[in-house]
Amino acid sequence: MTVARPVLTPQDVRRLAITRQRLAGPRPAGGREGIREVVRDLGCVQLDPINAVDRSHRLVLWSRLGAFDPADLDHLRFEERRYFEYWAHAASIVRTADYPVHRFRMLRAGTGSGVWQVRHRAWLAENEGLRRHVMRRLRRDGPLPSREIEDLSARAWVSGGWTSGRSVERMLTWLWTKGDVAVAGRAGGQRLWDLAERCLPDWTPRGRLTEREVVWRAAQTSLRALGAGRARDITEHFTRGGYPGLGGVLAELEAAGRVVRVDVVEPGSGAAWPGAWYVHAEDLALVEALRAGAWEGRTTLLSPFDNLVCDRARTEIVFGFRYRIEIYVPPAKREYGYYVLPILHDDRVVGRIDPRMDRRTGRLVVNAVYWEPEAAKAGPPRAELRGAIESLAGFLGAEDIDMGPEIASVGARRP
Repeated sequence: MTVARPVLTPQDVRRLAITRQRLAGPRPAGGREGIREVVRDLGCVQLDPINAVDRSHRLVLWSRLGAFDPADLDHLRFEERRYFEYWAHAASIVRTADYPVHRFRMLRAGTGSGVWQVRHRAWLAENEGLRRHVMRRLRRDGPLPSREIEDLSARAWVSGGWTSGRSVERMLTWLWTKGDVAVAGRAGGQRLWDLAERCLPDWTPRGRLTEREVVWRAAQTSLRALGAGRARDITEHFTRGGYPGLGGVLAELEAAGRVVRVDVVEPGSGAAWPGAWYVHAEDLALVEALRAGAWEGRTTLLSPFDNLVCDRARTEIVFGFRYRIEIYVPPAKREYGYYVLPILHDDRVVGRIDPRMDRRTGRLVVNAVYWEPEAAKAGPPRAELRGAIESLAGFLGAEDIDMGPEIASVGARRP
């Protein structure tokens, strides 16, 4: 007897994703406990050096917690060592409790057969002396910023990007990817490097997992953070690209009752979304609760690298929102702005704002607001957006906000 699969609507998918991302429902507890709740459910929080408004990882936490003390995050990272920096979506804050999952990437580092990997291995072989020197310096004097480690490379690193000629940084990145060194702290935004063995706490789980065990665990972490997703969505989330044999593991998880295959169906037309969609079995009850009235949406602003929208292709499917970051686009060719924050309202991404924190004057400047056509037609949530901007300004310590008339306009850029 064939059992019918559960049917979700697009609204179910949106609301489940937003709730699992801690962007709806009761806010997490304050202080360090709230940070721990959020990072546990997200799995990772991407790092990025751009500071046009604030660092991305702080914006991600603010969107979920409201105002919080960044010192609490630093305490959890660099004193309690609940987290460490490693590659997830990209360079990210990840949980020390998930070390065995990330250790899998460390053990596989440099084993690829691509042109870049072969070239990188050749450079490393030529610079074994630099590797030994870096490790000796850190063992003796760490933690250290990269600039305090002498460049004793036999051949300088050459690339077409900003890392060209930065041999010490290239070597540190390699040793970090392998898990030999770690970020012990930050000083003025600069990473302080030390031996990983001195950065990880004694309670770090160090058992080695098989490839299947890693994917079994990581796939569930990814799917729970997504709410609902396809195999390609899972692959793009949490340990991005680190899911060998995912199809077989999903089949095993489904047979074990850990994940459930669902159909996503448009309520009007009855058209089904293509692909095999999954929900973690533990979240089926949450779907029913949200349908029964437990949904509590919010209005907030999202970092360009927020976990909810970092997979641009998925964001277009689930939210109908096309988002591209324009940091590297020449100003005259930008469609929206340098560092644009999506506006999440209820269960929709209804627009975007182009803000900048002017630290010289202590003002949060909103250069423009752009509403999505559907939101503009229905009547955009201007009051709710104003509240979100005021909340952000308070978190940033802004003394004033320059919003101008844009809150009442649609797609009007400031002169």
